[in-house]
Amino acid sequence: MSSIRRLLPFAALVLAAGCAPPPPPPPPAFDAGAEGDKLLKRDVEWAALATAGKDADTVASYWSTDAVLYPDGQPLLKGRAAIRAFVAESYKTPGFKIHWVSEKPTFSPDGKLAYMPATEETTVPGPKGALMTIHGRGISIWRKDPDGVWRCVVDIANNAPAGKL
Repeated sequence: MSSIRRLLPFAALVLAAGCAPPPPPPPPAFDAGAEGDKLLKRDVEWAALATAGKDADTVASYWSTDAVLYPDGQPLLKGRAAIRAFVAESYKTPGFKIHWVSEKPTFSPDGKLAYMPATEETTVPGPKGALMTIHGRGISIWRKDPDGVWRCVVDIANNAPAGKL
């Protein structure tokens, strides 16, 4: 009888282990190629909307609510509302136009952040009123938000050195 008593705790442990729910499946592996294509497509859509210059609300929706924008030679802008106001004012500038082309994104190991270098062209009135095109470069940092949508969280732009991009 004493050997049965020694086996009872072991039997209870085996029984309890057999009744426990299975562990959750592991999350799907991060596919940088597929996610990179998805992010580049989103960035191309954003650039096209920005170039069209018609809807500051839609353009601003590509930034996260807590985004920070570092426009060249201008004050830092914090938050989507401030960035949206900046975009709306830019669209009121006669002749204003912006367009950029981003490079392939580089992802953080967990796939939740990415950065993309870009080249850009911005057309604005020059000192004497004639339109001039400024060549620039920048880098954007993107975050995949809880809703699964990639949004820009940091956007830095500066003018390229004369004659170079």
